[in-house]
Amino acid sequence: MKLSAKLRGGRSALGDLRQSGSLRALFPRSAAAALNAVTLNCAGGMTGGDRFDIAAEAEAGATLTLTTQAAERIYRATGQQTAHLRTRLCVAAGARINWLPQETILFDRSRFARRTDVELAGDASYLMVEPLIFGRTAMGEHLRSVHFNDRLRIYRDGRLLHADATRLLGDVETHLQGAAICRGGRAMASIVLVHCDAGNHLSAMRDMIGTNGGVSLKSPDLLVIRLIAESSNALRQIAIPIIARLSGADIPKPWTL
Repeated sequence: MKLSAKLRGGRSALGDLRQSGSLRALFPRSAAAALNAVTLNCAGGMTGGDRFDIAAEAEAGATLTLTTQAAERIYRATGQQTAHLRTRLCVAAGARINWLPQETILFDRSRFARRTDVELAGDASYLMVEPLIFGRTAMGEHLRSVHFNDRLRIYRDGRLLHADATRLLGDVETHLQGAAICRGGRAMASIVLVHCDAGNHLSAMRDMIGTNGGVSLKSPDLLVIRLIAESSNALRQIAIPIIARLSGADIPKPWTL
């Protein structure tokens, strides 16, 4: 899938759209100045051997908010085949992308590799909120054998601004008990804000998160947050007010359904 947002008459509008396979984009009507896009996986989930590619661009001055229609499920893989998701985001001068997918749910014996690369112009802005759920507690699911690799790189004007990587193998449920990992929690979220006023949110974020994670101001315009919670629902209760504050806009409709 490839899409772009462009500034037209003071509002962000759809520029380019190309899509194929089971991945589709919907564009709900909105009174907001941003272009809102909702991605939908018609296959209902991913499993070993699936490959999805998303490329999105906010052209100069435009704002693009991307979310998903529902949680993405990573199902049990057959053999050693891995599901791959590659996301490439480009944010031009004076533009902004809000990358706000709903939860990714890992199932037992799943194999999943995710890579996100973000290219920012000098004064571009970016907000990322990526929730990850380690099995559905309400369904009594346990993750005893999982292969998960996650890689994030954010560049500004071609220079590396932020890098993060997560690798979980084997008995994830036991790993999550570690005090330095999830303290027994079954849900986590990675949040990154790149904006000129990122530092102004530091104190408020620490108050909102409390003991459910940590907040770091890596530079005056780079705020990094890690949330942990006992369940998907508990994570949402913390994440939704954070999204509202950091985005300065309404929560994407799919998040409220």
